[in-house]
Amino acid sequence: MIDMGMLNLRVRGRRRGRTGRHAFVGLLLLALLGTASAATAAAPARAPSPVAAAAGPSAAAAAAARWGDRRLDEATFLTTHNAFTNYEDSRWSSVNQAESVRAQLDNGVRGLSLDTHWYERSTWLCVISFGSDCYPSDVYLCHGDCKTFAGATYALPRQSFHGTMQSVVDFLASHPQEVVTVFLEDYVSAEQLAQSLGRVRGLPEMVFRADQWDVRGHGWPKVADLVTANKRLLIFSDRSDREHLGVMYDKSWTVSNYWSLGDLGNDLGCVSRWSDVPLDRQETGFRRLFTMSHHRNVPTVMTAALDNGAKLRDRIAGQCRTATGGRDPNFVSVDFHRLSDGSGHTPASIVAELNARP
Repeated sequence: MIDMGMLNLRVRGRRRGRTGRHAFVGLLLLALLGTASAATAAAPARAPSPVAAAAGPSAAAAAAARWGDRRLDEATFLTTHNAFTNYEDSRWSSVNQAESVRAQLDNGVRGLSLDTHWYERSTWLCVISFGSDCYPSDVYLCHGDCKTFAGATYALPRQSFHGTMQSVVDFLASHPQEVVTVFLEDYVSAEQLAQSLGRVRGLPEMVFRADQWDVRGHGWPKVADLVTANKRLLIFSDRSDREHLGVMYDKSWTVSNYWSLGDLGNDLGCVSRWSDVPLDRQETGFRRLFTMSHHRNVPTVMTAALDNGAKLRDRIAGQCRTATGGRDPNFVSVDFHRLSDGSGHTPASIVAELNARP
């Protein structure tokens, strides 16, 4: 690197009569600057960042080819009820799903329901478990409580919320055309949730903010636009004090049917989960997302197989489409999502059929 200041001082230090030297130095400087400019021009361009690449025309074309012109409220996603209670992520005595959360995503699930609880570190549990339950205070995925019955209300190893969300973000990072929605049954404070979400690498860049997209004023965006913008993670909670975190209050943004089919699986009526938010609610310029639950009080492999085929398909086409004023669900939530009744209809095929409707 040439020190221009020193070179100029040396030139000015020569006698004024030595004009030849001045001319030579000027020519030398021009030559050197020209060489540097040529080298800069010849240098290869820096590769665009993943975010920049995601917004490029090829990514937009791929998103349009994958999703077409469907808005978010016109698409349907396979969703798993109590996705965290499964045989692979931890040792549960009773589960709602057979596979790990990551395997569910790999097998086509695009909506996950999770229960968040705060666990305060317990020396007593650590001692009586002979060191197997020595976990720090944190937000964990528990079913009812994080301390009551190991294997039933919580499982070992304990499933941290931020660890599960990291699995979701990692999946999205490796599948750039996909969109995932997380539904929280939320028993933690907004501060505790924020602290846990803040430890998930890559999450802030992917979270969709309904307020920033002015969904109330303009309706839901096209799915392809979410993909192109890399805002491919939606988070809903049943608590209202965390929208500043990008976590939407489900009662403000969705309609939802009552979750249970009953013990015998014969409660097929499609009635609202909230008495003040009917399933056919109409709002100017905005349509809520419809989350449809289809599972029993107590999950079993046998009852899920009975419920997940023709019964699910007929309930959507009959009771729920009528109750919502003719619309299809945006999220179809089931237990043991890969099981069916042998009718040829599975939760995944039913979702694909709904997405193929004009």
